[in-house]
Amino acid sequence: MNPTAVITGATKGIGRAIANRFAQDGFDLIVCARNKKDLDAMKAGVESHQAVSCKTLACDLADKRQQDLFIDFVKQSTNYIDVLVNNAGIFYPGSVYNERDGALEELMQVNLVSCYRLVQGLFPLVKKSKKPHIFNIVSTAALGAYRNGGSYSITKYALLGYTRNLREEMKEHGVRVTAVLPGPTQSESWNSTPLPPERFMPAEDIAAMMFCSYSLAQQTVVEDIVMRPLLGDVKEEEFAKK
Repeated sequence: MNPTAVITGATKGIGRAIANRFAQDGFDLIVCARNKKDLDAMKAGVESHQAVSCKTLACDLADKRQQDLFIDFVKQSTNYIDVLVNNAGIFYPGSVYNERDGALEELMQVNLVSCYRLVQGLFPLVKKSKKPHIFNIVSTAALGAYRNGGSYSITKYALLGYTRNLREEMKEHGVRVTAVLPGPTQSESWNSTPLPPERFMPAEDIAAMMFCSYSLAQQTVVEDIVMRPLLGDVKEEEFAKK
């Protein structure tokens, strides 16, 4: 039987790269994203190139009811989870003192609460694996405050704290937990910027590092994966020069 990877926010950017990398190594996939058309295209692409299955569900993890739908969908689709990747996330630029009402709650629901609830709901399947691993996709935004980060930065600080606490709790269960903190990475969210491609990391590099950490001996855990472009995080003044 193939190992199984569950990935949220899997159709674009880092999530899609992660799905492709694990599928290349024979993992069956169970994934979600908001857009059914994107999920259908992903499923067709993965299954046409790899000897694996790709089960998909369109859902919005900003909604607790849809979080539960995905949890139930996963439980109906597999008896175990080898790799759980909490990648779904949203970003709204803004300042904490004048953001629109509800921004913090919405960002918190997707960027933190969905991760928290999926781990709770799917833990019985994770612990059935012989080599279980949970990856939470955080951000270098969790490592230092920056202008225009707003509630997004707050949620990523919280997600990093949650991940570190989870790691301690999972030790006795033999589950490895890794926080992945990428800096600027090629994705649709950066498409409108005037900056050159070399200011951004390929999403495939993030996926490669994650698979490498998964491939280590079970008694070895990479606690944090911190990755940035060679020139560092994008600075506000770089946009001013364009």
